[in-house]
Amino acid sequence: MRHITANDTLAPTLRGIADHSWQERGLCHRLPAKDIDELFFHAARNRAAIAEAKTVCGLCPVKKACFNYALDNEIRHGMWGGLTQDERRPWHARVNKRLDYSRVKAAFEGRDIHLSDAERDAVTRHAYTRGWSPERLAYALRLDLDWARDLMRNAAHDVADRDRYWDQDDETEPADDETAEDEDATSPVQVPRQVQTHSLIAALRKAA
Repeated sequence: MRHITANDTLAPTLRGIADHSWQERGLCHRLPAKDIDELFFHAARNRAAIAEAKTVCGLCPVKKACFNYALDNEIRHGMWGGLTQDERRPWHARVNKRLDYSRVKAAFEGRDIHLSDAERDAVTRHAYTRGWSPERLAYALRLDLDWARDLMRNAAHDVADRDRYWDQDDETEPADDETAEDEDATSPVQVPRQVQTHSLIAALRKAA
């Protein structure tokens, strides 16, 4: 989506967050400003314009980046990423809880990603387990050093709590060796739910 349209009342004020190079690959990039206004900044009940805009967005190779851009910049008006402002409203309401691991991975690769609180916490926990310094985290996430230290401190507590949970033994002891053998033969192994996150951590190691 272009930054400026012919309609000044509908053109949002955008903040310069993250990578904008995707905009040049959008199907709407070279459309005249008047056409953009009619298609993507239409009246709420203009069903024909909505249908035509969704057709264009459906074929666009960067519609996910367009959608994320609208969320990151709090753009409430118009069609972005193939969704109308009404369709995006629930996403805006919970944007700070979004957890997209492709964005977490991109942050480790050095891209300027506007992370949600949940995504930033995921980056911090993984950075802590990889032995990053607060200075490196502050540089990667473009944070104040004191803030990065606080995040690292919280990550240390989270990891310690997780490891303590994994190390817990079964509190129920068998009465004798025979009972223990029977339980080993018939009882399923209880796997902590957190173990399932290992595959996600492994996917991030290459980027760290």
